[in-house]
Amino acid sequence: KLSIPEEFRPHVTVATVVENNGLFLMVEEESGGEIVLNQPAGHLEPNESLIDCAKREVLEETRWEVEIVSLLGINLYHSKKNNITYHRTTFVGKPIKEQVELSLDDGIVNAIWMSIDDIKSLSRKHRSPMVMQSINDYLSQKHYPLSIFSE
Repeated sequence: KLSIPEEFRPHVTVATVVENNGLFLMVEEESGGEIVLNQPAGHLEPNESLIDCAKREVLEETRWEVEIVSLLGINLYHSKKNNITYHRTTFVGKPIKEQVELSLDDGIVNAIWMSIDDIKSLSRKHRSPMVMQSINDYLSQKHYPLSIFSE
C-alpha cells in the first residue's frame, strides 16, 4: 500500500490559455503580498470536472465565458515560496462572451488582453515558470484532443 506523507498533498489546479487575434487573456493577481501575472487558473472543487473547473475559473477571474477546445499540458510545479506542489492541467480556451456585469474573483486585480511581447517583458512578475511555458507550448501547437482523458 502506497502511503503519501502528510506534508505532501499536491494541489490539483487548472489553467487556461485564451488567445484572440494575437492577444492572450491574462490576470494580475495578488500572491504573497505582490501583484503577479498568470493565466486564469485555480483549484479543482469537489465533484467538479477539470473542464468545468477551467471554464469556471476563467469566468470568475476574467468575466469571460470560454469554450475549452483542447488540452495543452499537465505539469508539476513545486513552489519554494509556500512549499506546495501543484499538479496543473492546462487547457486551451476559445473566448465566447464577456459577462461585463460580473465582478472579478477575490485576489484578482485585473483581467487584461496582452501581447506576447508584453508578457515576456514582465517575466519577473510571472506567478510561476508555468506561465511562459504554457504560452510557449500553445505557440508551438502542442495541443491535444480532450478525448485523451476521461472524467
